[in-house]
Amino acid sequence: MPRVYLNGELVDPADAVISVFDHGLVTGDGAFESVVIRNGRPFALSRHLERLERSARAIGLRLPPPGELAQAAARVADTMAGPSGKLRITVTSGLGPLGSGRTDSSPTVIVACEESPGGPEIGSVSVVPWPKSERGALAGAKTISYAENVVALARARESGASEGLFFNLAGNLCEGTGSNVFVGLDGRLVTPPLSSGCLAGVTRALVLEITDAVEADVTRDELARADELFLTSTTRGVQPVELVDGVPLAHCPGPLTEAASEAFAVLVERGVD
Repeated sequence: MPRVYLNGELVDPADAVISVFDHGLVTGDGAFESVVIRNGRPFALSRHLERLERSARAIGLRLPPPGELAQAAARVADTMAGPSGKLRITVTSGLGPLGSGRTDSSPTVIVACEESPGGPEIGSVSVVPWPKSERGALAGAKTISYAENVVALARARESGASEGLFFNLAGNLCEGTGSNVFVGLDGRLVTPPLSSGCLAGVTRALVLEITDAVEADVTRDELARADELFLTSTTRGVQPVELVDGVPLAHCPGPLTEAASEAFAVLVERGVD
């Protein structure tokens, strides 16, 4: 069974315990990254750690010294039996009171992994009724305060979809509960800008680099007339979508989706960090 890295030590999962006073448990005060393991190694780890640093700065969270997290990720990946899986790096602000205030405690650092069977090759999405705030304190940060996403995904699955989509307070498309969104509109590939409040996804950034996709606001009317759509995330890669709120798209996968998927597959084979 894979081992867990907890505050400097590799331990059995059953021994990986934290205090009931950990501020991550009490208030969700922490940040995390999910990293896919390909061929036994974490993929695009440097990009994920850079984003973790940005999230930590956004919420005033202290991180371990540089290099510790990369070393911890490699150590945990080495304990996996298979060549592929999912790695999660979590850092909380450590021990704290039973309230919102922080202490000077050292951060809690956890790196865990699991075998990753992968999701469906083709997805479906449903727009959830709760808007994301593009102006909130946590906008764009990948924090462990994920209850909003949990509720939204449950709502989407109740409607028969595999993923939920958020619009923002301005009425523009934002992101999925655990993904970024790319929309094919009149031959153009468009993804919401970071100003929409969406997470700066690692796979999103890679797709922007290897395709002609542009960042632009997407309205509800534009989503309704999209020719094609795909989701991106660490575990999905590039996932074509066939239904939006139960309505079939014109193409699945469409030509823009296929081109993005092929280019991303080449990138994966190169093992780019």
